[in-house]
Amino acid sequence: MATPRVLDNGAARAAYPAGGVGGSETDGGARPATGSGGRRRSVYLMESAPAWGSAATRGRRAAMEDASAAVPRFAEVPVRMLAGARELDAHGIGAAALKLPLHLFGVYDGHGGSEVANYCADRMHVVLKEALGRTARAGLEESGERLDIKELWEKVFGGCFQRLDDEVSGQASRFCSSGVSSEARCKPVAAGDVGSTAAVAVVCSSHIVVANCGDSRVVLSRGKEPVALSDDHKPDREDERARIEAAGGRVIDWNGHRVSGVLAMSRSIGDGYGKPFLIPTPEVKVIPRAKDDDCLVIASDGLWDVISNADACKVARLQILQWHRKNNGVCSDEGGEATRSHPAAQAAAGYLVKLALMKGSTDNITVTVIDLKRRKKIKDKSKGFV
Repeated sequence: MATPRVLDNGAARAAYPAGGVGGSETDGGARPATGSGGRRRSVYLMESAPAWGSAATRGRRAAMEDASAAVPRFAEVPVRMLAGARELDAHGIGAAALKLPLHLFGVYDGHGGSEVANYCADRMHVVLKEALGRTARAGLEESGERLDIKELWEKVFGGCFQRLDDEVSGQASRFCSSGVSSEARCKPVAAGDVGSTAAVAVVCSSHIVVANCGDSRVVLSRGKEPVALSDDHKPDREDERARIEAAGGRVIDWNGHRVSGVLAMSRSIGDGYGKPFLIPTPEVKVIPRAKDDDCLVIASDGLWDVISNADACKVARLQILQWHRKNNGVCSDEGGEATRSHPAAQAAAGYLVKLALMKGSTDNITVTVIDLKRRKKIKDKSKGFV
């Protein structure tokens, strides 16, 4: 099994101490949540790092080209980037002062090599944090009460993905130091035929924001039903085909529909040879969290080629529940660093990878599972996990 990246954002962790690795985000949406004393607390005032786990394998491929990253508390944003003034007033919250910590989870499926996928895993949270800062300041100051939250996040992620694409191709600098030569600043990350998908979920106590570029996928288990939070960017998708043809490109059915007969997806980061037909622009969705949210599954197409959205959600949900029942809901790392994965979510991710292999997946497989339930510990707190 390949080892997913766990990126430690120390400054953010210091500002927002971990609520325990075993804890997860509170029940979501904009509804108030019940505190320990029976009092109703706003979801915007509750914060703990979500429980998560990742697993990956090269599978039957000669090389591993997937990458993934988990970055708890990588940034904070004004609550007005996720909620309207009226809603906040209803919760009795002073919007001017309140900021929400954010947690990032991403899966990147490389092709032509692993360079771009690895680069995205290392850089996405850094570039996104910068974009959030710039757009939050400009957007909130200019928009006032007329703020369109979805449009704001589209601008944030659109700028972030474009920046990464420019860095990969050498059109933009990825260095801040003035001592680095201009030649080094603009050196491409990889050859022009190397690229990657990007499926990113930003999770906070009230919302999930998803940005997707390519055919990796994000699926939410809500009330035991699968909810697709991303749409695969395939060349035979009607709107994608129209966009490609309008730009002067062609979709050719050559062992499946491919852009110019080469790539079996219509959007990616990198792939300089395929511009302007291949674009890095993500589709973005902003979803209020709900009380019946179970878990989030983010995976490369090595999983989705052989396992349906419904089956993936069911397996992840049951594996998490099984771990908690077997271990009385107690983890030996309880109260530890939020930068560590949780064994229940880890078990779910690992089981999905093994299941995809059993079902004949021939691709690299990478899976991240985020447990969205706030789980109460069971009686015996002395028992560690196996």
